[in-house]
Amino acid sequence: MAIDFTLAPEHEAIRDRVRTFIQDTVIPAVEEVPESDRDAYLRTIFRLREKAKAEGLWLPHMPKEWGGMGLGHVELAMVQSEAAKTRLGPWVLNCSAPDEGNMHTLLHWADKAQKEKYLRPLLDGVKMSCFAMTEPEVAGSDPTLIRTHAVKDGDEWVINGHKWFISNARRASFAILIARTEPDVPEGSRGANTAFLVDIPSDGWNDIREVETMHGSTGHSEIVITDLRVPDSQVLGGRGNGHRLGQYRLGPARLAHCMRWISQAETALDMMVDRALKRYSHGSLLADKQGVQWLIADSAMELYQCKLMVLHAAYKIDRGEDFRTEVSMAKHFVANSLNRILDRAIQVHGALGYSTDTPLANMFQHARWARFADGADEIHQMRIAERTIAAYRASGTTSAATGGLPL
Repeated sequence: MAIDFTLAPEHEAIRDRVRTFIQDTVIPAVEEVPESDRDAYLRTIFRLREKAKAEGLWLPHMPKEWGGMGLGHVELAMVQSEAAKTRLGPWVLNCSAPDEGNMHTLLHWADKAQKEKYLRPLLDGVKMSCFAMTEPEVAGSDPTLIRTHAVKDGDEWVINGHKWFISNARRASFAILIARTEPDVPEGSRGANTAFLVDIPSDGWNDIREVETMHGSTGHSEIVITDLRVPDSQVLGGRGNGHRLGQYRLGPARLAHCMRWISQAETALDMMVDRALKRYSHGSLLADKQGVQWLIADSAMELYQCKLMVLHAAYKIDRGEDFRTEVSMAKHFVANSLNRILDRAIQVHGALGYSTDTPLANMFQHARWARFADGADEIHQMRIAERTIAAYRASGTTSAATGGLPL
């Protein structure tokens, strides 16, 4: 089996263009305007979005017929990793979560009218969206337990329930809402839920608060849904397909997170080495001390593994192969590597790394989220183990569960 991650010349050119745009245009423009000056800050980042469109760097993950760059997942990996050198980079290119995953979902599941009403404004960058699935009363990692329920009433559905950690809800013009519609289906069944397109604001959609997290209030809302009426035409993907739709959305979205996390981990490793080459202590540079060299070496090896795992999973998606195990492995490994590499970078920086004088402290706060977002570590480990056992039972070898590689 030939696996070639060499980028075609035209894709190398795209990577260079993205890198130049992020480093020479986005980062300087954002650094010039303090976030405290909210109006000026927003004007700056919206102006950057227009520049991204003009540069042909808009929607790298979407087909050309929908105004995108038409990149496969392997090529998308290099765009996401370059864009994520700054927190706003993916948003400027309109390929950030949760809109990115919702675009994929709408493209695959929405009917023609729904695409025009909901997908088109997302692609144009004039509206934002959210994905409302997680609930406080049940485990977010098991969507078959969802309690938010929808009852058919003529040509409408009446929805009641409770959601939280709904990212982007305060800025969203609509939500993809997952609710239980099939009360007679046994608990744990994957055919009990349905996805609905909900306009925001709507009567019955009550945004209670932004949940305060360890990195502040950044748009993760708690929503109480009370007698929310949604027309039957707002069902997305067909009745009873909510679980399938959610899983379809989460697979590539998990890998896109990994692409961005790799960029952050690489930034941390760069900073670690730079610090080690400049800091002198106890008779030599930190870079000359074996203990620090081990921190650098472990980080370099992990980052290499992260890149290979993401590229191989992206390769399988592009080939239309079953990628679930590889994406689960990548999601688990990259999230944990990001935390470890950032921790080592902070250690090499000492008290400076713990302060807010460098970006490491803020990056570390955000990184902790990676180990449970889009599936907690333990859930991915459980699924990986199940598929490994199933592979052995089916063929007497675990090879199919370890990438199906020719070695």
